[in-house]
Amino acid sequence: MITDSTDETIRYTADVVLLAAGHVLLIERGWDPFKGRWALPGGHVDAGEASLAASVRELQEETGITVPADNLRQVGAFDAPGRDPRGRYVSVAYTATLPTPVTPTAGDDATAARWWPLTALPDLAFDHADILARATVG
Repeated sequence: MITDSTDETIRYTADVVLLAAGHVLLIERGWDPFKGRWALPGGHVDAGEASLAASVRELQEETGITVPADNLRQVGAFDAPGRDPRGRYVSVAYTATLPTPVTPTAGDDATAARWWPLTALPDLAFDHADILARATVG
């Protein structure tokens, strides 16, 4: 194995898999990478912020829906090289289930937000199909 001693810049993000009545909440990305593609709500973790707090904030900013941190459970960390074309990104994903869908309002870098049936999903950006699959197993 060849190792590179050069430090790698790693960015830290948080994503949310919000489920309700057989649907998942997705946002349409407003800019590249993957402009116009559907993705899980999420984004960068701010300095001094934990990923759980970032997931609550990003969900609210991008969809107008607030889910208390206590209602979110961690799905896992996603860190595969190449998962984001901008460079090395590590994302911690969280999930919650609402009893019924709540009407979203797109905001921040989302041009649209809507509930998609789990049985009829669009092609998702990044590795969000993998994140969604892990969140809905069992």
